[in-house]
Amino acid sequence: MCAAMTYDDALRYLLSFADFERTGRFSERPDVEPVRALLRELGDPHTGRITVHVAGSKGKGSVAAMIASILAAAGLRTGLTTSPHLHRFVERVMVDGAPVSPEAFAAAVERLPAAVEAVRRRFPDRELVTFDLITAAAFVAFRDAGAMAQVVEVGLGGRLDATNVFDAPEVCVITPVSLEHTAILGDTVAQIAREKAAIIKRGATVVMGLQRESAADVIRARAAEVGAELVEVARACALRLDERGPDGQRFTLRTPAATYRLSLPLAGRHQVENAATAVLAVEALARRGVPIEPEHVRAGLASVRWPGRLERLQSRPLFLVDGAHNADSARRLAEALREEFGLSAVTFVVGTLAGKDVEGIAREVESLAGHVVCSSWAHPRAMPAPEVAQAFAARDVVAEIAPSVDAAIERVRSLAEGGAICAMGSIAFAAAVRECLLGIESDMMRLQSAGVEQP
Repeated sequence: MCAAMTYDDALRYLLSFADFERTGRFSERPDVEPVRALLRELGDPHTGRITVHVAGSKGKGSVAAMIASILAAAGLRTGLTTSPHLHRFVERVMVDGAPVSPEAFAAAVERLPAAVEAVRRRFPDRELVTFDLITAAAFVAFRDAGAMAQVVEVGLGGRLDATNVFDAPEVCVITPVSLEHTAILGDTVAQIAREKAAIIKRGATVVMGLQRESAADVIRARAAEVGAELVEVARACALRLDERGPDGQRFTLRTPAATYRLSLPLAGRHQVENAATAVLAVEALARRGVPIEPEHVRAGLASVRWPGRLERLQSRPLFLVDGAHNADSARRLAEALREEFGLSAVTFVVGTLAGKDVEGIAREVESLAGHVVCSSWAHPRAMPAPEVAQAFAARDVVAEIAPSVDAAIERVRSLAEGGAICAMGSIAFAAAVRECLLGIESDMMRLQSAGVEQP
């Protein structure tokens, strides 16, 4: 009898495939038929439970986490799959708010090799990638855990994403759309919205977050085309912020179904807007007979956790970390730093990925940036630190380069002289900073120390 696959065995197997998230080499595909075939080989583990499918450029992970937290508060065993992870692959596969165990993750991945080989025989000229396999493993893990509901965040785009395998999801959510991955998704907001709106299926309820009109028109057209009910946050909700601070906020939300007085342990007005989107999504489920009451909404939002997003890692001096990775998210970050944290000057440490709009990021935070340290960091897609520094220097922001994350943190502390520090630029960089400050060993660090070759 063969020994069961271990967690490290599972990671080695997954990383033996092309990994776009780490390499940036996107595997072009005309459709998701190989992923659908893989799921058929596994017994269609993505079916048989209530499904909420979430796409968008900004806030989709936060909205997905909020919806999952509300469903769990309602007593529904709920799976949540998001990407990327911060430190460990199991973070991508959550059940009732906690990552599945390494053993459960490995058991799910262990089902994949035979199914993958069957797909290769059927599609000899097509390529499955790491994200395809993790997505399939998540559905297997949800089935194994007896999940009654699942919240599924799109990885990239929507139309050709590995998660776009649902024929009849109950709810589809489109969070704000902005310019991202333009080489793959298109170079206008409308083109990108078209890719994301492709997750909308006939019979679903579509919840549309706050959008530019060019994106909204595309989403409305797609919903009309397939006969899906459309609920627009901008038209359906009235929001009043009652209390804002660095540790969270209280707000009143009025929807067609109820008036809620809610607490959210996440900073930033954008998170209140995300919460409104999440509430409309669970109300859509309630109209379909899912037993969700206002008290579940209150409890779910009050207990949601989403690290790496305006997260306070240290208080003295104040050291924040945020995954802001484009101009829109940097603008929201700057707004929160001023309004929730009461800051007028911040020392930033920045690391981002190749292809990101670093000029836009610099533009949005320049008025707060007393000094910027641009960090080199160990990621295969990291934008060179001199390129990041150049974007800030072009806006007359004092910027310097550090050779590593550790060195960047040491330098930024000396520059801040006890003032506020914020690390930003991407979720992957936020993770690298968390690992340094909190002493976390990531899966990739552990594999590297074991001599496993990285993609």
